[in-house]
Amino acid sequence: MSVIVTDTGFGPDDWTAPIAALEDARDGVGIDLPSTVDPAELAGRLPEIAMIRVDFPSSADGRGFSIARQLRLMGYDGRLRARGHVLADQYAMARRCGFDEVEIDEALAARQPQDQWLFRADWRAHDYQARLRG
Repeated sequence: MSVIVTDTGFGPDDWTAPIAALEDARDGVGIDLPSTVDPAELAGRLPEIAMIRVDFPSSADGRGFSIARQLRLMGYDGRLRARGHVLADQYAMARRCGFDEVEIDEALAARQPQDQWLFRADWRAHDYQARLRG
């Protein structure tokens, strides 16, 4: 079972449509996007994709952040979810890059409880630029 993290805390997964591999993408279906894929491959197809779930194979692998940012710059305005090894300390970065939510497993949710994620939920204030502006 997965736990979905948003700015309001932990919640269940409310996505009910299928999630398919990139090569099986079609209207109204979410897609799983490996961290090895160039988001430019989705150019021209973004309006038909309801959700993109970007894989984080390791908490030390930051390619997913770059993918999210590039998708948003390409005009993707659908639901964007990070999935896998994202830590509470990385939540603010995930939100700043364009992710709407993070999907973690129950084991990680137990090790890093909701309060650790909520501490970073005001992600607009938790960056070095905000601290410099005072």
